[in-house]
Amino acid sequence: MRVRSPGADDGPMPEGRRGLQGVVVTAAVLTLTAGLAVGAAWLGQDALVYHPDRSSPGRAADVLDGGEDVTLTTDDGLELMAWFVPPGPQAQDRRAAVLVAPGNGGNRLGRADLARLLSERGFAVLLLDYRGYGGNPGRPTESGLLLDARAGQEALAARGYPADRTIYLGESLGAGVVAAFQAQVPPAGLLLRSPFTSLVDVGAHHYPLLPVEALLRDRYPVLEHVAVTQVPVTVVHGDRDEVVPPAQTEAVARAAPQLVEHLVLPEAGHNDPVMFGPEVADAVSRLADHTGLRHSSRRTP
Repeated sequence: MRVRSPGADDGPMPEGRRGLQGVVVTAAVLTLTAGLAVGAAWLGQDALVYHPDRSSPGRAADVLDGGEDVTLTTDDGLELMAWFVPPGPQAQDRRAAVLVAPGNGGNRLGRADLARLLSERGFAVLLLDYRGYGGNPGRPTESGLLLDARAGQEALAARGYPADRTIYLGESLGAGVVAAFQAQVPPAGLLLRSPFTSLVDVGAHHYPLLPVEALLRDRYPVLEHVAVTQVPVTVVHGDRDEVVPPAQTEAVARAAPQLVEHLVLPEAGHNDPVMFGPEVADAVSRLADHTGLRHSSRRTP
C-alpha cells in the first residue's frame, strides 16, 4: 500500500473545481475593484462636482465700465470677493438688480460679458464667486454656497436693491443654489439656465454604474424647490446640452407653477457662447417686464 506524505502532489485539480475557483477569484477581484471605485468616488466627489478657477480675476474696473470690487461677508465668517456692475450710463435704469450665481467652473471673469449685457439693459449686476473660487477662501459645499448667495443678496439690498427688486440668475449648479435660496428669500423672478432636476439625477446619468444616490453629500434638489415656488420662473437651455440632459431641464420647466418662459436655444451646448450671450440677457429683461421691474427715469442711489 502506498501512503502519501503530507503536502504531496495530489495531481491535477478536477475541472469543475478549477472552474469554481476561477469564479470565486473573479468575483473577489470585481468586488474589490468596485469597492475601490466607490471609495474613490466618495473621497473624490468634491473634485467631480466643483471645478473652481481659484485664481483672482483682478479688479472689476479693469474689466467692466463702472465695475466695483465688493467684499461679501457670509454668516459663517468668510470674506468673499465679488463684482458689482451698475446700470449702464446709456441705459434706462430699471431700478432692479440681477444676482448671478455661476455654474461649477471658472470664476467671475468668465461672466463679465453677461454682466455687461445686463448692465446695458438697465440692470445692476452682482457677479458672485463662491467660496474656493476666484481667489476666495473656503471650500465649496451645498450649504456653503447657499450662504454665499445670501451674502450677495444682502450686499445688493444694502445698495438699494432688495430681493423683491432682484432677479436671481442661476447657471447649471448655480440653478441649484438659487432654487434653494429663493425658498428662504423670494426674489422678483428666477431665471434658471441649464438646470438639472437634482445633482443625484445628473450624477446617475453620467455615472450609471456608481450608487450615486448613496454616495452624494451635496444634492441640489432643483425640481423639488421649483415645484412649490410661487416666484415667476424662466428656464433657458440648449437642445444639445451634453452636461445636463435636456429632458431634466424640461422637467424643471414643466414643474414651475409660475412659468413665464421656457426658452430652448437650438444647436446649443452647455457652455457654448450663446449661453452667456444676448439671448439670455433678453430673457432676463422679459422676465423683469413680466414681474413689473420696468424701466424708470429715476436712478437708484
